[in-house]
Amino acid sequence: MLSDRDRIFTNLYGQDHWGLVSARQRGVWDRTQTLLGNGRDWIVQQVKDSGLRGRGGAGFPTGLKMSFMPKESDGRPAYLVVNADESEPGTCKDRDILRHDPHRLLEGCVLAGIGMGACAAYIYIRGEFIREARILQEAVEEARNASLIGKNACGSGREFDIFVHRGAGAYICGEETGLLESLEGKKGMPRLKPPFPASVGLWGCPTTVSNVETISVIPEILRRGADWFSGLGRPNNTGTKLFCISGHVMEPCNVEEVMGIPLKELIERHAGGVRGGWSNLLAVIPGGSSVPMIPKTICNNVSMDFDALAEVNSGLGTAAVIVMDKTTDVVAAIARLSRFYMHESCGQCTPCREGTGWMWRVMERLVLGKAEIEEIDLLLEVGSRIEGHTICAHGDASAWPIQGLVRHFRPEIERRILDRLKTQTSSSGLSV
Repeated sequence: MLSDRDRIFTNLYGQDHWGLVSARQRGVWDRTQTLLGNGRDWIVQQVKDSGLRGRGGAGFPTGLKMSFMPKESDGRPAYLVVNADESEPGTCKDRDILRHDPHRLLEGCVLAGIGMGACAAYIYIRGEFIREARILQEAVEEARNASLIGKNACGSGREFDIFVHRGAGAYICGEETGLLESLEGKKGMPRLKPPFPASVGLWGCPTTVSNVETISVIPEILRRGADWFSGLGRPNNTGTKLFCISGHVMEPCNVEEVMGIPLKELIERHAGGVRGGWSNLLAVIPGGSSVPMIPKTICNNVSMDFDALAEVNSGLGTAAVIVMDKTTDVVAAIARLSRFYMHESCGQCTPCREGTGWMWRVMERLVLGKAEIEEIDLLLEVGSRIEGHTICAHGDASAWPIQGLVRHFRPEIERRILDRLKTQTSSSGLSV
């Protein structure tokens, strides 16, 4: 269990005001000028040594990603882009940071941005986050008026500004290059890579795209030291993490906990347990809607970190824990997710554009048992033809929930088909 002294997001539930005065009382913007004075190399090395991995879903080492930015400028400006387009079903952690602790994010933008040689940060926020966007914009103005950003940001002698850009609610804009396209005023369609954003990103300039939570924890890493952060959690899965727990639990919540906490402990300690008790648990989607579900037998012992969940053919993703008890129609639940991924496909890649719709239509028939047993394997085969064959990971995300369903609940799918066949045979007057 995470101790209070190790918590980073001390205003996650909004007990204090989000403004600059309250934020400073909580330790935000403390010694920022001194930290900046340690130089770019020190900032990047501290983040590397901390073991911080991206909190937006992919889990890529943050310090390594920062180091990809060019050390010497070729005349082009460099940018930090913060992905606040929180669109993954079940995920609501970044929203609370934006709503209750925006200055923690802004300080992270300054430290990470200047640490990478950037001149500005653009925060791309989900269009539906109306209240959060208003608060974030007011926080930016507070920081600018206090000379924390702008010319001579935090007395560093560097110019660094922050701009808020509201998106239009497209899930695909959560993909980093689709986000850059949207930020440039184009349709949000992912780019081919290479070139990668660190060399050709926003407006053709060096750019790093990172998640809200990832950027927000960097100031505390620099203040407390990389050893403190790396001492929390497990090797290669260090630090704290915000978990979003929803579904069939007694007390849905967002909570900050140490990486590697057992899933059962996370649910029972912070969400009041499964509705009807742990024995009533059917399955959990542990990392947002795009990762494969895991049944209760795995939930009993699995830890909540990148590597442990990968070992059971799932993933930590955004750490959005969706709990399903035994009243859940799991086939219908995954069919609903299939419809979402079909709807949100940008249509650029043929496997995703055509395959997501085909998979959804098959899933709708499987819900009713109006399919053949052979179609289950055909569904998996089509999913494998989509996975890994698209420009971005949207195709993978559409296939993984179905893979998890078939892997763990194939007997339930087959039962529906067999029950339909028995009913048809019986109604035709033939013996079964």
